[in-house]
Amino acid sequence: MAETNRFMDLALGEARLAAERGEVPVGAVLVLNREVLASAGNRTRERNDITAHAEIEVIRQAAATIGAERLSGADLYVTLEPCTMCAAAISFARIRRLYYGADDAKGGGVESGVRFFGQPTCHHAPEVYSGLAALEASEILKGFFAGRR
Repeated sequence: MAETNRFMDLALGEARLAAERGEVPVGAVLVLNREVLASAGNRTRERNDITAHAEIEVIRQAAATIGAERLSGADLYVTLEPCTMCAAAISFARIRRLYYGADDAKGGGVESGVRFFGQPTCHHAPEVYSGLAALEASEILKGFFAGRR
C-alpha cells in the first residue's frame, strides 16, 4: 500500500503543477513493473487540445517510451475519476489497473455517468480502485475553482 500511496502522491503533485499552469488540476502517473513510465497533468489549455487530459498524456508518453500502443500490465494513478474519453483510452491501451482519487459525478465515465467499463461494447476493463487520496484530490480541485469564482 505504501507504494500505491507514493504513486498517487506523484499524481497529486502533477495536479498541483497543472493548477499552477491554469489548467484544471488533474494529475496522472503510469507505472509498469513498479517503475514510473510517465507522469503528467492536464494540458488542454496550454495545447489548445481538448484531448490533452492527464490520462491521455501519460498513455501517449508511456506508449512512446516502450514503443507499443498496448500497455498491458501497466497501472494508472489519476487524481480524478476519468471521463468517458479517457476511460476508452485506458481500455484500448489495455491498462491493468486504474487507481483514482476523487469521484466526478458530472464528468466521470468509470463509476459515474456512462460507466464505460461496464458496457458490453467495452473490450477490456481494468481493475478499478477508487477513493485513493480522494479528500486531497478533491481539495485541490475545490481550491482551484474557488479561486476562479
